Parts: sequence; structure tokens; C-alpha cells
Amino acid sequence: MTTTNFIQFDTDDLDAAKGNGLISTIDRDLDIHVVPFDSSNEKAPTHRVYAKSPRGYDIEVGGIWKKTSEAKKPYYTLSIKRLGFNANLGRYPGQDDPTLQAIIEWDPRD
Repeated sequence: MTTTNFIQFDTDDLDAAKGNGLISTIDRDLDIHVVPFDSSNEKAPTHRVYAKSPRGYDIEVGGIWKKTSEAKKPYYTLSIKRLGFNANLGRYPGQDDPTLQAIIEWDPRD
């Protein structure tokens, strides 16, 4: 199984789940930690995404948003603005664990 570009959540209720994962690109590897974010703003992310600074501090680097497809099905997107990294969350082919979400990049980085 692929070991990069994933988030392993602690429950299958992704709206309330915490998780840890990895984003790998050609020039960096980011160990990430995601935590739920509660807001009354409907445009706010469902989760905040954190990574470690070079000195080991947790810094907020992005967010996860819950959206609804044209077919009225919910899905999640992840964005790390400084990297220009945008992705959807989904399952790996043949994988049926709803707590393991692949990070599927969809927009080229700058």
C-alpha cells in the first residue's frame, strides 16, 4: 500500500475526527496533524492542518473543508496555501477502511 499522501483519522466520523498523516512532494515531506475546528461560519474549514517547523513547533499550514458534490454527496478538500497544494480526500483503490483517507492532489503547485 502507498505510504505517502494520506491521513489516518481516529474515527470514521471525519467531521469530529483527529488525524495524522504525510504529504510528500518532489522537494519536501510534511508530517501533518489535523484537528477538528468548530465554527458557525459555513465557509470555515472543518479541520485545521498543522505541521512541524524546522525547530519542532506546531504551525498551522492549512485546512480541510467539507463540500457537497453536484450529486449531493459530501466530500472533503485539503489546502495548504503556501505550497499551492490542493487535494481531495478519498480512498485508495481496493481499500475499505473509512478512517484512512488518501490525499489526492488536483491542482498544480506554483
